[in-house]
Amino acid sequence: MKKILILCVATLIVATIFIWRAVAKPSRFGQFTGAPRVEVAALVDRPKDFVGKRISVEGAITEQCKAMGCYFDFKHGRKSLRVDLQDIAMTAPMHEGKPARVEGQLIPYGEEYHLYATAVEFK
Repeated sequence: MKKILILCVATLIVATIFIWRAVAKPSRFGQFTGAPRVEVAALVDRPKDFVGKRISVEGAITEQCKAMGCYFDFKHGRKSLRVDLQDIAMTAPMHEGKPARVEGQLIPYGEEYHLYATAVEFK
């Protein structure tokens, strides 16, 4: 009887793990290459220094697209840096208020600059 009970519990644990992994949303998108880390403040204050360079940045997500999660902002003071996820995670999970690590290129967008992500990890 004990063997049957142990077998049932073990089966239940394994099944729970498989189900959880199947429904859990991924927290990492794209491939990180080890680009040099830059502070959000530097990107917001001196964006022209980083245009077209592959960089890595970490920060807390202050706003995220409510419809699909396809972009979010990192804030520094009153200014913010928009991170565009369209090429890697068009429907990213909502992580507003949580930290994220992003790798990509800073691109001019009108009179502003956006960071086009090639990899993102939500923490």
